[in-house]
Amino acid sequence: MLWDQFAAAILAPCAVWVLVNGLDDCVLDLACCYQWLQARFRKQAQPAFPTDPELFAVPERRMAIFVASWNEHSVLQKMVERNMASQKYTNFEFFLGVYPNDTRTVAAAKEAKRLFPDKVHIATCPHDGPTSKADCLNWIYQRMLLFEEENGARFQMILTHDAEDLVHPEALRWVNYYAQWHDMVQIPVLPLPTPWHHFTHGVYCDEFAEFQFKDMPARQYLGGFIPSNGVGTGFSRQALDKLAAAHKNCVFEPSCLTEDYENGFRLYSMGCSQKFVPIHWHNGSIVATREFFPREFFLAVKQRTRWVTGIALQSWEHHSLKETLKQAYWFWRDRKSVVGNLITPLTNVLFGYGVITWGWSVQTHSVWGLAQAAHNPLLIHAMFFTMGLQCFHVSVRGWCSARIYGWKFAFAVPLRVVWGNWINCFATTSALFRYFNAKARGQPLRWLKTAHSYPNRAALVEKRLKLGEILVGSQYVTAAQLAEALRTKPQQALLGEHMLNLGMITDEELYEALSLEQDIPYGKPERSIVSVPITRSFPAAIARKWQVLPFRVVAGELYVASSTSPHAAMCAELKRYSSLEIRFQLVTPREFEELAIEYLP
Repeated sequence: MLWDQFAAAILAPCAVWVLVNGLDDCVLDLACCYQWLQARFRKQAQPAFPTDPELFAVPERRMAIFVASWNEHSVLQKMVERNMASQKYTNFEFFLGVYPNDTRTVAAAKEAKRLFPDKVHIATCPHDGPTSKADCLNWIYQRMLLFEEENGARFQMILTHDAEDLVHPEALRWVNYYAQWHDMVQIPVLPLPTPWHHFTHGVYCDEFAEFQFKDMPARQYLGGFIPSNGVGTGFSRQALDKLAAAHKNCVFEPSCLTEDYENGFRLYSMGCSQKFVPIHWHNGSIVATREFFPREFFLAVKQRTRWVTGIALQSWEHHSLKETLKQAYWFWRDRKSVVGNLITPLTNVLFGYGVITWGWSVQTHSVWGLAQAAHNPLLIHAMFFTMGLQCFHVSVRGWCSARIYGWKFAFAVPLRVVWGNWINCFATTSALFRYFNAKARGQPLRWLKTAHSYPNRAALVEKRLKLGEILVGSQYVTAAQLAEALRTKPQQALLGEHMLNLGMITDEELYEALSLEQDIPYGKPERSIVSVPITRSFPAAIARKWQVLPFRVVAGELYVASSTSPHAAMCAELKRYSSLEIRFQLVTPREFEELAIEYLP
């Protein structure tokens, strides 16, 4: 058959590529294995990670956290609020980069500054956006310099983060510890867990787990430069000053869509020491930056288009062969995706075609046409060998994924590998088109942004505290009182209301505990921020039915004071009267009545 002949014709080049790529990946597997054996059988092995006393013994450097933002109004303020509350490190400040034509993000940044006036600074770019993330970061750097000049201050470390990041409570302390010896410290970056059937997001989970468990440690061990992950990266002030002096005050390359990768190589080539902190569990959780990645196919393609463009295409422009010769192997690994991402889906199609035609030949007792067409014995052996390599590497990825997300999630790794191949194929095709189209037209490549969602508290904590545990931990009740309340509580009654009726706690104590349990702000809004027209957003009957009072709009979000914890039925009815995202703020029933008397008709 014609299809058999076509498949046989492309089998050999595909098999050669899979073989070369598989053997290349084995280099990192062997390096990791050797490193593990070396540590395992070393006679006097030193502790791999510092202890808590060692971490706290290092004086806190003053840190500036750069957050470049475009169209991030829905997540920026939440990110600042959450990370300000959770960090065990105190000596840090946020610099939020915004564009003047992104008014909703500007409003969110101003609201964050209102809440934390001494800890949040706004860096407004002098031109409309979006440009590139690097351009925005450069203006944030200039704003930091101006702040230092005006206040006689100096930041010793600069960290880069995105507006959707969950920074681990101890991450800054770990960066501070390793900054004693290194100019660049990279904390692991891991996607937050999602159900196994969310294939697109699951691809990120699998790939990042393997990259952080295997590729980055092996890269460091073999002497390769450490590419910044863009988030969770700490730079010493000396390193950034060197970059500024060497590149006309552009700390981040403004024309590059992957300025993080570029800076990793720049710092290495300038002799700056780099450190990747391997994945490890500390006090019961992984010290890593966590976030959600795109969950839809074409959003993932959009994000990876930027990655392929910057890493595999633009890096050719910025460095000569002489510059990259010493790191040629690592550039080969980083750039081979341009070819591999286009070939790999083809191998998936060939494999599927081979399985289907083989099954048909078995059922019909006919000769398998593909075997007849590909009659070269050497090719047959090569295909079986490459299949073995592929199975081995899929198993490695599954093991890495299982370490973070569990074996139930990891069982779907083989399926997600195929799904990821097609995402990468579309992304590479898009990157090639956009790159050469921009070059032909003489236009700059712009920032490709994807929509983000900020995770809630439940996505962050592995063990969510219950209301009773919070009340005991806050010393509002004793463990004995909690046990008595649980024993006497009617089956359908709520624990908080029951303890309130027993006189164990006050309204204020209950609502403060509820705000901590549900990660919702607590407190009656000040009169100065209540907008009377906004309080009429809901009909009075609906407001009294659900005990809610809208009081302001910021960055496209409707702030609502409520004496009732939000639930599905309430949210569904309120959304009938407002298309804005609703942010709840808990108040006690007494405080709500005071607000209702003043503002509701």
